[in-house]
Amino acid sequence: MGEPTRETVLEALKGCYDPEIPVNIVDLGLIYNLNIKDGDVSVKMALTAPGCPMGLYIVEQVKQTVMKLKDIRHVDVEIVDTPPWTPDRMTDEGRKALGFYS
Repeated sequence: MGEPTRETVLEALKGCYDPEIPVNIVDLGLIYNLNIKDGDVSVKMALTAPGCPMGLYIVEQVKQTVMKLKDIRHVDVEIVDTPPWTPDRMTDEGRKALGFYS
């Protein structure tokens, strides 16, 4: 079957949360880039605020979640701050969960 698809990885990442926000990191719009090649996964993501004290926890959560998928050899997670995260990046599901309306 081979390595997981982008959709499979994103679905798995919906199980990752910032403990201070009741919306997963995918629906928050924190995943900026995701590449999968030969069992190696590279994730570029933002945090909701620069210097978020839960940043290292979230990174480790992402790594552990993706490593549980079949045929993954390595996961690299990079925190980026450009462009800065804004609530505009949230999915409709994320907005609804936080009480925002499109």
